Amino acid sequence: MKKIVVAGGCFWGVEEYYRRCRGIISTKVGYAQSNYENPSYEMVKTGDTQAVEAVMVEYDEQTITLTKILEHLFRMIDPTSLNKQKEDIGTQYRTGVYYENKEDLQEIIEYIDSKKGEYQNVIVVEVNKLSNFYNAEDYHQEYLVKNPTGYCHVDFSLLKDDEKK
Repeated sequence: MKKIVVAGGCFWGVEEYYRRCRGIISTKVGYAQSNYENPSYEMVKTGDTQAVEAVMVEYDEQTITLTKILEHLFRMIDPTSLNKQKEDIGTQYRTGVYYENKEDLQEIIEYIDSKKGEYQNVIVVEVNKLSNFYNAEDYHQEYLVKNPTGYCHVDFSLLKDDEKK
């Protein structure tokens, strides 16, 4: 069992996409890389915390690889859009991959490098060691399960049938 934290705009859709993937054990939405301890959603949306809306993904590495998790992230985001995904604008909506285990760094860098030729603009996905992750409020957890018609920028049809739970 391994963990990785990813950010791709509003965390509701990112969490729901990964929650549906085979090999994903659990997901949690939260705030990563914050300058403040345990920030609230209200604090994060001001931009003052420098936190990013993110999803902690716990996965079975025998079923799904880190590279495959990154492939899924790149399907749902525009990796060349700085601090913006669709209608979500602000530093809290930046894209990123935040690792806990240093051995994951090389795989992340290699994957992103392999994608550079597919885009006209520079890839701006942040890659950093995870400095902190604070769980978001309960109402944000599995938000789209609780609110199936809620806002979402992620296209779930990008998840192939053989990749679903």
